[in-house]
Amino acid sequence: MIISHRHRFVFAAVPKTGTHSVRQALRAQLGPEDQEQVGLFVRKTLPYPELARLRHGHIGLEQIRPHLGDAFIRYFKFAFVRNPYDRFVSYCAFMAREGDAFETDPQKVMRHYLFEAPPGDQLLFRPQHSFVTGPDGTLLADQLGRVETMQRSYDEICARIGIETAPLGQANATRHGDYRGYYDERTRAGVAELYARDLELFGYAF
Repeated sequence: MIISHRHRFVFAAVPKTGTHSVRQALRAQLGPEDQEQVGLFVRKTLPYPELARLRHGHIGLEQIRPHLGDAFIRYFKFAFVRNPYDRFVSYCAFMAREGDAFETDPQKVMRHYLFEAPPGDQLLFRPQHSFVTGPDGTLLADQLGRVETMQRSYDEICARIGIETAPLGQANATRHGDYRGYYDERTRAGVAELYARDLELFGYAF
């Protein structure tokens, strides 16, 4: 998460949506009064002990709301989202990155995480909507960029904030092909059930 008091924005970093590329671009615009929490590549924490103890930067908007007071309403809040089918393939490739299990039999890895040993509330596995909505399901973000149009989305967000845009690099990416080629009917149905709210809220389909 990044909180810019200089530019009055809050960036919620949804896991597996190119967040480190966005962070790298935004950092060039931050001032000494701005704040970030991140646990990969560099380590920074927000000045709120409850959140600093999490030791990661994927903090939801609902989590930060009580710490910002009126600024939460006034600041421009944004995040990036990704097609859940594509994101799940990226998740499986990332989790199996230490060996060749995903390259050898991606369906086996996908079935493992969907049906045999789902990791529950593990941070990277959590539905995307949980980072950008309130307890009643209301969307808290003012704008959602999309991984599928990453640069254009970032340009539009920068224009809304009033900061200079920049080309986005690539950081912490996992290697895999087009997500459509990894699914059969069962795994497709499993993702549809698991991430039903993401598909509905963000308007994605297979």
